[in-house]
Amino acid sequence: MPIQAIEPRRLYRQIADQLRALIKAGEYAVGSRLPAERDLAAQLGVSRPSVREALIALEVEGLVEVRVGSGIHVIARDSAKPPLEAGAFGPFEIIRARQVVEGELAALAATRMDNELVAGLNEAVALMEDEIRRGITPIRGDRLYHLRIAEAADNGPLLRTVTELFDERNSPLFEQLGQHFENRESWGRAVAEHRAVIAAIAAQDPLAARAAMQTHLKNSHDRFADNWPPGEALGAPSR
Repeated sequence: MPIQAIEPRRLYRQIADQLRALIKAGEYAVGSRLPAERDLAAQLGVSRPSVREALIALEVEGLVEVRVGSGIHVIARDSAKPPLEAGAFGPFEIIRARQVVEGELAALAATRMDNELVAGLNEAVALMEDEIRRGITPIRGDRLYHLRIAEAADNGPLLRTVTELFDERNSPLFEQLGQHFENRESWGRAVAEHRAVIAAIAAQDPLAARAAMQTHLKNSHDRFADNWPPGEALGAPSR
């Protein structure tokens, strides 16, 4: 038998693999409800965000369904969809990486502040606000905002890093998480946090800019780690 390449597995994938095996073995029958997220975290000795990523991965695969006010229900024993890539980064890990990188870029942008940069950032936030008013998830404006801060560093590798990290939002896992936890209210808070970063950059205060960006991304992390679905997602049908 030839030697097989060893693929790294993220913690949430290991959790998902365990739960998938239990579902397949009938330990959790179709129609039954999985233990509460906090109970799974305690049993597995891991954090609730890691369990949440695992549950979202199983939902993407079509094995479970999150029902507001009712918990996580098993809806299939086998998935018709392939499991997510074993080495794929989870949303919480990506946001923590962004917090480190983009905090420094915001500080650097404050040292290179000019009117054009501030105007460009305000334009991006205005685009976000317009998209929110129209019931559209404001990814275009959000992406433009973060990339414009990265562009202020005038460093190609850093810009590419920020671009690639932000575009992880397009992954099935991130998109499914967003459907549960992003809504008009959460995006409104994100807009206010964006404006705080702009104010610090405009004041040419790198310490305040770094802190404001890190706070924004920590809050983004915490919003995804909040209690199960807080409200109706933007662009979602009324129900």
